[in-house]
Amino acid sequence: MADLAGYNGQRTEFKVVGKPNLPGKLSYNLATGKAKFGTDSQVPNMLHAKFLRSPYAYAVVKSVDIGKAKALPGVVDILTWDDPELRALNVGGGMGSAPTPLLDNIADQEDAEVAVVVVAESEDLCDEALRLIKVDWDVKTPILDPRDGMKPEAPILPGHPNAKGNIVAADNNEGDLEAGFKQADHIIEFDFELPAYASHIPNPSGSMAYWYADDTSGEGQNIWVEGAPQGAGQIAALYNQPPDKVNQVTLYQGGKYCDWGFRKSQLITPLLARRTGRPVRCLNTRGNMYDFGICQWFVHVKVGFKNDALITAVQLNMVADNGCRGSMPFGTIIDLNNTPWFSTRCENVYQHMDAISTNRGKMYLSGQHCLFGWDSLTIAEQMIAEVLGMDVIDVATRNIHGPEAQNDYSPLPSYDACVAAGKKLGNWKYHRPGEKKLPDGRMHGIAFRYQMCPRHAISDYSGTVQLRAGKVYIPTQGPCTGIYAADAVAMVVAEEMGARWEDVVLEYDNKAPFTPVGGGSDGTTASAWVIKEACKLLRQQVLERAAPILKAKPEDLDTQDSTIYVKSNPSQSIPFSRLQSPSDNTRGAIGATYNGRPPQSAWMLRKKLDTMNMQICEVAVDTETGEVEVLRHVVAADPGKIIRRTSLESQIHQVMMFTDGSQLSEEIVWDKATGVRLSSNVWDYRKPTMLDIAPTEMDLLETRAGNAAYGANGISHSLANTHIVVCAIQNAIGKWVDPPATPDKVLRALGKA
Repeated sequence: MADLAGYNGQRTEFKVVGKPNLPGKLSYNLATGKAKFGTDSQVPNMLHAKFLRSPYAYAVVKSVDIGKAKALPGVVDILTWDDPELRALNVGGGMGSAPTPLLDNIADQEDAEVAVVVVAESEDLCDEALRLIKVDWDVKTPILDPRDGMKPEAPILPGHPNAKGNIVAADNNEGDLEAGFKQADHIIEFDFELPAYASHIPNPSGSMAYWYADDTSGEGQNIWVEGAPQGAGQIAALYNQPPDKVNQVTLYQGGKYCDWGFRKSQLITPLLARRTGRPVRCLNTRGNMYDFGICQWFVHVKVGFKNDALITAVQLNMVADNGCRGSMPFGTIIDLNNTPWFSTRCENVYQHMDAISTNRGKMYLSGQHCLFGWDSLTIAEQMIAEVLGMDVIDVATRNIHGPEAQNDYSPLPSYDACVAAGKKLGNWKYHRPGEKKLPDGRMHGIAFRYQMCPRHAISDYSGTVQLRAGKVYIPTQGPCTGIYAADAVAMVVAEEMGARWEDVVLEYDNKAPFTPVGGGSDGTTASAWVIKEACKLLRQQVLERAAPILKAKPEDLDTQDSTIYVKSNPSQSIPFSRLQSPSDNTRGAIGATYNGRPPQSAWMLRKKLDTMNMQICEVAVDTETGEVEVLRHVVAADPGKIIRRTSLESQIHQVMMFTDGSQLSEEIVWDKATGVRLSSNVWDYRKPTMLDIAPTEMDLLETRAGNAAYGANGISHSLANTHIVVCAIQNAIGKWVDPPATPDKVLRALGKA
């Protein structure tokens, strides 16, 4: 599915796109600390705000006495949940979640904002005022295990109007399951657990807002807000303001990974600023940011397969933590539509999920892992390989279908290329569990996993490029979330306009519609496709303006190094800047805009495959101490076309960091009696550092098989996983260990603890 619909999509020569180590447009600010985040906002006469936070996992505030707090010098305002202005604000409702009040008297989880928000001259005064508030709590019994939420005696939690009790059930079934199992020569059954993991955005959410008059945008007050989610639409809708009356300044957000959820600290400041007549800042702490990146799943899998490893039937029964009110079902019931089993030839698939409301945490969208059920296939293929005495890669290759449909048995070129490259790079030599001991006495384990390299294809874009004073500008409202999509887009502009890299400018404009972040890899690949179309329109204008100056036809001209030249005589040229002189009354008027998106991706069409990736993981397990060392990761990935190589390599390294952390050390821990979270700091929630992660060797392929910019798709979440290290451990010791595979769990599996 090459880029046949887009302008110059079949380009074969690239001078900028794909070039390694090209300094990013945003890199200097980030590297030097000049980048300003919402939580950095400081203005004169600014007030501070803090919420009352629940010490209980599930409680209702019956009443509050704010008298002493309100009398504290320096306290400017205190709002309670029954304030009419506050009650008018409702948030949420995206991606299938129900709308919830911005603030009410129900605490759905420990540390939840509840009942009261205080505005004072300093953060310390906010803390003191909150300590002076007398709260009458009705503490209720929380649901701390999703399986308990299914019991008849479980309390019914609020916020899921379409649920039966606490359960939202979902099915995705195809084929004839009974017939499929009858065809099988072997049937295996197994259980595995996907623990909950935290996203833990390193730059805590928060905002600063104030109101001001500006006659240029019409009558009425305007909102200035820094640190809220990108796009003026959210704040505008919440406060019933026209979008052009909202200045939402959010260039840098930092470290986000598919989390566009609105924290209350980001949304409440315009209300508080309006009430007090002064700027107000409200911030979360790092400890407030341990929201679900992945919610907990319990999975039972039954697989039927033939002697040649062909899978004939699969049955999955899943119980998932659906989180508390406002959680997105993207990582639970929505992901059933994207099962990994649709990449196989097996047409008899039964999937049932019970997503259960709990009081443990909130899922704002999704974290690292996509698709969430993918690891059931990875584990099953390893088990089939063990039963049949086959190489696990041969099992996967026997089952993966061709590019067009589930009954397409032709080769899948991208998969074959990735497997060949990965096996060569990793010197692949599969062995059965427990068969290989390293010279130092530790057991060696190896595992394999594949997935598609999808393009999410859920976002439209409106991209503008402008030529001003010899430079090409890309107006964008941002934000930069750590994915560097804007830098990738700038490379496409330099390529298509024939501009020097230093002459391409990312121009921050909070009113610009262009935001190259939506829909995962679409933020780079599809937004770049749209900008490519805009460059076509702008380039034509440039050539038409240059034609009379160079005494040539537009079709006889070309561009390179920010100059326009005659193809037959390159020495006959003019710089871009010549097109706009100070006396030209059209100065600054050369620009073009394109609205749209590339054709639908294969991933969204279901059961079509184009670009793929594969991963190998090697571990060493000390059977005396239970310690696991990841020796290396090997990745062969085909994103179709590499746009910004530095970003792609960095994203793969980041995903490997998640892979190691989620399977060896990261774990959200709750006190079973109270529901209080015990691992909401960097000491107890053990994320790996750069010194902890294993080396990653990679071979990046370019089949041009995608249909976004130049045939690109993306990596996005697709390499992240929660079980390849676990599979490698099983290959080393012959025992399965649920992640995180800490030494005590490994020793218990070996019968030594």
